[in-house]
Amino acid sequence: MEIKKVTDKEFKKYGAIVEGMDFSGLVDWAKTTPAPDEVIYEPSVKEAEEMEICEAISRQIYGEMPIQIGYCNGKNHKADTMEYHRGEELDIAVTDMIVVVGSRGDMDTMTTFDLSNAEAFLVPAGTAVLLYSSTLHYAPCSAGDGVFQCIIVLPEGTNVPSEKKNQMQTEEDKLLCMKNKWVLTHPDSGEDFYPGLKGDIIRV
Repeated sequence: MEIKKVTDKEFKKYGAIVEGMDFSGLVDWAKTTPAPDEVIYEPSVKEAEEMEICEAISRQIYGEMPIQIGYCNGKNHKADTMEYHRGEELDIAVTDMIVVVGSRGDMDTMTTFDLSNAEAFLVPAGTAVLLYSSTLHYAPCSAGDGVFQCIIVLPEGTNVPSEKKNQMQTEEDKLLCMKNKWVLTHPDSGEDFYPGLKGDIIRV
């Protein structure tokens, strides 16, 4: 799969590079978080959320809405699951990493997406990208043989257990697995999410 750069014009469909903010303190903190071979995700970490930059992110990027700051670390070379949220996701690359993304506008139906429509972009260490709410994404991929480390900022309460996820009223409800987290997976992924991804599993 061709790996483009987030500075390429094709990325504008999915998100924007955030400039003019100093994320160095957050990056230094994130370098101390666990980085095992398996992918781990922690949605909210108090230590990060108490940093001064948290208030600036809330004000300048989320319009004063409450946010959560966590991390996603590990070793990953495939994209067989994708998700989206109601609200943008700020990803700050602690290491070089690759994001595999798609557009909800390219979904075949409310619950299916062909992975042939996905694209991959290299995010250099220290770069912050704001993924639009219309962007399908999931855990980043490693840019090399080692692990990736990424800071994840989302609207507060995202990715926590949902008490009503089984109360389906619409077709889209099939994808809702946690609060503000709609997920599609490939039938061969082994993940226990709705099997809405078609085509070949992406490997980078």
